[in-house]
Amino acid sequence: MNNISDRKSKGTLLWRFSRKFQFAADKIIPDSLVFCLILTFVVYVAALIFTGKGPLQLCLYWYDGLWTQLSFSMQMSLMVIVCATCAKSKQVTRLLGNLAGVIKNPASAMLILMIWGFIASFINWAFCSMSCAVLAMEISKRVKGVHFPLMIVAGYCTSCLGQCLGPTASVYALLATEGNYMQERLGGVLTQDVTVYNPTNITIFIVLAIITMILAVFTRPPLEQRIEFVAEEDDKEQEAEWMKVDRTTVAGILNSSRIIMWLVGIAGLAVIAYNFYTKGFLGALSLNFIILIFLTINCFLYSTPVSFVGAHKDSMKLATEVMIQFPFYGGIAGIMASSGLAAIVVAGIVNVATAKTLSVWSYISASVVNLFIPSQGGQFIVQGPLLIDAAHQLNANTIPVINAFVYGDEATNLLQPLYIIPPLALVGVKLKDVWGFMAFIWFFWTIFTILGFAIVPGLFGVL
Repeated sequence: MNNISDRKSKGTLLWRFSRKFQFAADKIIPDSLVFCLILTFVVYVAALIFTGKGPLQLCLYWYDGLWTQLSFSMQMSLMVIVCATCAKSKQVTRLLGNLAGVIKNPASAMLILMIWGFIASFINWAFCSMSCAVLAMEISKRVKGVHFPLMIVAGYCTSCLGQCLGPTASVYALLATEGNYMQERLGGVLTQDVTVYNPTNITIFIVLAIITMILAVFTRPPLEQRIEFVAEEDDKEQEAEWMKVDRTTVAGILNSSRIIMWLVGIAGLAVIAYNFYTKGFLGALSLNFIILIFLTINCFLYSTPVSFVGAHKDSMKLATEVMIQFPFYGGIAGIMASSGLAAIVVAGIVNVATAKTLSVWSYISASVVNLFIPSQGGQFIVQGPLLIDAAHQLNANTIPVINAFVYGDEATNLLQPLYIIPPLALVGVKLKDVWGFMAFIWFFWTIFTILGFAIVPGLFGVL
């Protein structure tokens, strides 16, 4: 990235307000690994004080938690690698470049990016965040006046907010599954037409989506303060090195064989078609399946074994932070869940609630706990039973409580950096360059979401 100028200028009112949050990012927020380790220390000390567990026992909880994220960290690492490899191919770069080429100004660039993001979020949050980063990169190369870090944040926001109305959110998918562990507490399976597509949830989502788009479009820096994307050196020379194969030998012929990669790609297409046919479009879109889709695409984009390996090898450095940090968040979750600290936090918040305010407190408690257990499914295992039991005790409607939990979980994904690490790695942006904007949008989300759950359920007769 490149600062066009250091000359001071006011920019829009929203820009000036956002800079107050950026000051914290510049002066306080460290790199993402340090952020994660500080959270670990905070949780450890809090558990030591409030749970009565010993120092060694907490270390063992941390150790056990480290390995709970191995599968997920591998999935996310592969997601970064295969998406980055796909995005850097000549064909995809040309396609996205053509799309970005029709955009004429920063406002339309931001709107098109976010519209794409909301659509992509209904497919999968990971696909949304990665594809938005790629599209932002291509737009920033072609449209003058866009602020690249803000575009990355805007795309990431669509990934988070889209989960509140999308069918792939883990809590909604869980509660719609026959035999889930919450079924008895809830009196049966809750299908998504009840949990997701109800008037309260749709209304709050639409309001937040509009607010987010307004913030993104009208938070404009002066031209001299914008930060533009600067591409790394062209990979053509590197690709030329991959293609330098001695085709006079059997090994060289095999290494440069298009038939091998095409056969693998065809097999991948067959599996993709079968899963779509048997499970439906949305039902098939698991993380593993999306990784397979990109691997299959890459078999055709890099159609020889040597170029396929070389392209992915070049992208592997982008996954370093993901592979290192995800286990540490697993350690945090291990301390929170096994020590009982998460239950203490939730119970303390819920105890002050009433039937009318429980959804608001559900949002607040989910926001707090998500800072330390940044996994919606894992967090709901700890927090879900407590919230549903509280709803029953207070005779409150459980649906807004569940919706508020999802919004709270997604909101503080704008404060803790776990899920933005992959797109940041893809485009080479530091956490401190975007955290201020994330906190700025979180501030507005929190205000309007709390107001929403305090007011909107009553408008539809939901108490």
